[in-house]
Amino acid sequence: MSGFRRGTRIGVDVGRARVGVARCDPDGLLATPVETVPRDEAAIHRVTVIADEFEALEILVGLPLNMRGEDTASTTDAREFAAGIAAESARPVRLVDERLSTVSAHAALRDSGRSQRSSRSIVDQVAAVVLLQQAIDVEKNTGRPAGHPIRQEPTPDA
Repeated sequence: MSGFRRGTRIGVDVGRARVGVARCDPDGLLATPVETVPRDEAAIHRVTVIADEFEALEILVGLPLNMRGEDTASTTDAREFAAGIAAESARPVRLVDERLSTVSAHAALRDSGRSQRSSRSIVDQVAAVVLLQQAIDVEKNTGRPAGHPIRQEPTPDA
C-alpha cells in the first residue's frame, strides 16, 4: 500500500435533484454510503459539513464524462458544484472520472433485487460509493491521488 495517503475521504455524486455522499475509512479499505443531500441552495454547505464531521483528508467529486472522455451537459454542473465546495471548504477537492459509476450503482441495486423505483432514494449514495472506491483503488495501485485537484483561490485576509 505504498504511496497511499492515510485518511478518510468523502465521495460526492452530483445529480440534478440529489447529491449522493459516501465516505471511506482512514485506511481506504471500504467506501460506504453516508447521505443523499437534496440538490438545493444548501447542498454545497451540507457536503462541507459532512466532510468536516468525518475530518476528511479530501473531497472527491465525480466528473461525468462521456465514454470518449469528453464533457457532457452534466460535466459543467459537476465542475461548478465542486468549485463551490472548494470555495467553502478548507479541504482539498479533486474531480475524479466517474464514467459508469451511476450505471454500476443501478446494476448493483438491481442485482440485489431492488427495483429502479425503490432504489431512487439511495442510488446517488451508491454511485458516490462506486466513484470513491474507484478513486481509492487508483491511488493504491498507482501511488498517486485519483483525478485532478481544483485550484482553491486564496482567501483575502479579513
